[in-house]
This record gives sequence, structure tokens and C-alpha cells, in this order.
Amino acid sequence: MKTVIPVENNDVRAAVQGFLKRLLEADVVDALLLPMETPTGTVTPALVSDPALLDAADPLAPVLGLNAARVAGKVSIRAPRGRIGVVLRSCELRALVELVKLQQASLDDLVTIGVDCLGTYDVPDYVAMRKNGQGDLAALLATAQHGDLSPQDGYAFRDACQMCERPHIEQADVTLELLGADLAAGVPVSMADEIAAKLGIEAAEGDGKQRDEVVKQVVQARTQVRDEWFAAIRQQLEQEGVEGVFAACVRCHNCMTVCPICYCKTCLFKSPVFDHEPMQYMNWAERKGAYRLPADTTLFHLTRLNHMVLSCVGCGMCTSDCPADLPVGLVFRAIGQQVQEVFEYVPGRSVEDPLPLITFREDEWMEVGEE
Repeated sequence: MKTVIPVENNDVRAAVQGFLKRLLEADVVDALLLPMETPTGTVTPALVSDPALLDAADPLAPVLGLNAARVAGKVSIRAPRGRIGVVLRSCELRALVELVKLQQASLDDLVTIGVDCLGTYDVPDYVAMRKNGQGDLAALLATAQHGDLSPQDGYAFRDACQMCERPHIEQADVTLELLGADLAAGVPVSMADEIAAKLGIEAAEGDGKQRDEVVKQVVQARTQVRDEWFAAIRQQLEQEGVEGVFAACVRCHNCMTVCPICYCKTCLFKSPVFDHEPMQYMNWAERKGAYRLPADTTLFHLTRLNHMVLSCVGCGMCTSDCPADLPVGLVFRAIGQQVQEVFEYVPGRSVEDPLPLITFREDEWMEVGEE
């Protein structure tokens, strides 16, 4: 069912806060997992059960410091659990879908609330903008109607957002449809009929043509950027190899820690396996004349690629959190696109899509033979 949340005084954030409060007050959910503004002005996910505290909720803040699918999995994976509404951008929702298929999250008792993404900043940029009195949310939201999404002057959206060809929500129990909407007049929302019934909300007219046209426009622009960047990084990989592109890696494991899909409880790279004996380092140095340290950085990235590349949703948290500013997310996405095409797999599209590497099909050998 589709409806529109009324907006007063052009305060879209307050209108969304009011809608989220209704979800709690109408007992649709017991708590909401969503971005909250802290007293220092930063934004971080929090689990909120008191509607009065939602005055600090900021699900439209253009910043992404954590892919919330990581914490959505932790609050949903096992029973007993509460009925939780989780507010997610597209890349976060797609990551959650992958975690469900990897049995690291559950959609049981979970209400997914998707928000179209107009673009996000890295945390340091967002904090700097706020301190400088910049980053007018209303101005950014105004760009949603016609799809001319652009960052604050002097800043840039995160790399992942600049090449994200899926900024819109395609499947959720509740969707805040920002793209194509005149948000000053109201926030279009689609939701499951049973949720609308609990809220006492009636359907509103709307054909969705403007949204479809704007989504198409944004996707085309982002896809062009993506293809240009993919071509450049593939050329660099061909010339330098993975070891060259990641030459400045210090194996801090930040990219692994923030990745929403990297879930292993016991990780080989957090074990003593790669803490070699001192004489082993000496042997390598004597044999080669010089030996790069920290050791095994290329192996680390190749192993992560092998594990993650099919399910990588391109959220770019790995790039955002790399202290050496390495293009980790770009490499994963560029290689991931090729691998995903081989298996005709779109990560995060649907929980009904089987994971290729754990799915056996008797006719696979015939297809390979035909090729």
C-alpha cells in the first residue's frame, strides 16, 4: 500500500521521526534500530524502545560510518528476540539479505524500513561540515525530486555512493521513497498492508512515474562513473597486480572489521598462523635480499576476495576505513562484477536467490561443456 507522510514547515526529518514514533506507539515493533544523533553531533546506530527519544533520530543524515546490517544481524540472529524495525539504506538492506542467506541474520520478527539514498559522506567530512555550519539537509533533500544529486560545495560523496547503481529501495516492509518526490509536500511511503492497518493509514493516490524516471536518471549517471572507475582500476591491476595496488597495506584488518559480509567468528588472519618465527623472516630476507613487512598482505586481500566477492554489495565501508586510503572497495566491486556475472548472481537482490557456491545443480557440467 502507498501513502504520503505529511510534512510541515519543510521539516522532512521531523515528519519521518513522527512516522517512526507511530510504529512504536502502535505496537508494530518493540524497538527501532536506526541512526541517532549523539550529543556531539555525530550519527551512530542505536536500538531505541522509547518513542520520546526519537527526537534525536536522524535516518536521513547523509553520513555512513557503519553498514548497519552488521548490527541488524546481531539483534535478529537468534530467538528469543524482540520485534525490531531496522532502518536501512539500500546497500545496508542488500547486505542484510546476504547475511540472512549466510545464516548470520534472520528476517523473523524483523521489520525492514528502507530509505532511498541520496548520497553519503565519510564521517570526518560530515563532522567537519557540521562544525562549519554546512551540510544543509533540506537542500540535499530538495535534489531528490529531479535527481540532480550533488554534494556540499568543497566536499564529495563517498566513493561507493558516487558509483552506486542501486540507490533506491527495491524490497522492504516499509519504504521511504525519496527519489522523485517533492518532499516539501510529503514523504511517499509504501508499506505492507498489515502494517498500514495497525497504523490506521489509508492509501493515497500516486502513479510512481516521476520516481521511476528519476531512479533511471540517477542509475545512468552512477553507472557511467562506475564503468569509468572499473576500467581504470582494472588497468591498474593489470599493470601493477594486486600486490602493487595494495602495496601500502599495513594489514590493520580495518577493511575486514567493517565489512558487513565478513562474519567468521574464528578468522585465520586473527590467529597466530601468520605470526611467523623470527628466523623465518630472516630466511625470506636472505633468500630475496629484502622482504616486505608486514608479511602476507597480498594473501590477506586475495583470501578476502575469495570469500566475499560474490556477496559484496559495494557499500564501500572498507575504503572509508582504510588508513592508507587504498581503493579496497573499488577493487572488490570491479572483480566482484566479473565473478557475479559468471554466476548470474546479484547480491542482496532477494533471499530467494541461492548462494552459488553452496548450491549444487546437476546440469552445471553441461553448461560448462557447452561454453
